[in-house]
Amino acid sequence: MAKRAGSGAAAAGTPLWQFRIELPARDGAAIEALEEALEPSAVALLRFERAKGKRWRVDALFAARPERKALASLLRSLGLEKRAWQLDRLPDRDWVAESQARLPALKVGRFFVHGSHHRGAIPRGKLALEIDAGIAFGTGRHQTTRGCLELIERLAATPPARPLDLGCGTGILALAMAKLWGVAVIAADNDPDAVTVTRENAERNRLRDLIRPLRSEGYTAAAVKRAGPFDLIVANILARPLIEMAPDLARHLMPGGRAILSGLLIEQENEVLAAHRALGLRCEARQHHGDWSALLLRKPRARAAVPRSRRVRGR
Repeated sequence: MAKRAGSGAAAAGTPLWQFRIELPARDGAAIEALEEALEPSAVALLRFERAKGKRWRVDALFAARPERKALASLLRSLGLEKRAWQLDRLPDRDWVAESQARLPALKVGRFFVHGSHHRGAIPRGKLALEIDAGIAFGTGRHQTTRGCLELIERLAATPPARPLDLGCGTGILALAMAKLWGVAVIAADNDPDAVTVTRENAERNRLRDLIRPLRSEGYTAAAVKRAGPFDLIVANILARPLIEMAPDLARHLMPGGRAILSGLLIEQENEVLAAHRALGLRCEARQHHGDWSALLLRKPRARAAVPRSRRVRGR
């Protein structure tokens, strides 16, 4: 799984420094916090599943050498000071492109997520999603993305008219909805790099006319407000922002509409569900992969007003 990096990709052949650490899956919250801390200065951030999901390896590539003391301090603040890690200078090669080229294609139901290096090996009958992550999150390898794709396919027979992918990253979920249903999708993210990569991936998949990438902090962009309310909102972000934005989601979701939420650990499920149940949403399904959860919620349909019958008094 590739993560986004805020500083932009280094040019091919630029010398890079690689930070590497391998952690057990039970450290899921610390892994997320580590990636969030490394993200602003990293050229690329990748996570690889090890030991059938029991362990994760995190690789961060930097154009300038990070301070070892700063890395050690960061790990200590996350309770990871006893975990082995390494920092190495890499040879002058395009390591970002090479890392992506080694990523295997991913089959999730009828979806086939692949890079450009698998373009000639698409299985018959699959919906191909070609994703080159660049510097944005979401190549489809992570369990949260897998869970979202499974829940999207679960809704295959009930296509939405107004879907929103909030926190779109590379746009993989927006692309999946556009390809599955042939509907126009709003793809919003607060990271301009994600908006750029989503636009490029839409063009790569010949979905430019159906995908509208835009920058938005949550639901605040005027274009998001104009496009709503939505009958399907997909948000693969993190538990805390999901909880904080629950009232906004409820306001922007049509009665009878559905929401797919992920980016949360199984242990965070109850808190995320409680925030949305308090607003009237109900859980229809959930998918678990490793320590991660994806939720399918639904907003009740508005009840028709029933006139009160007049009480007739007998004489």
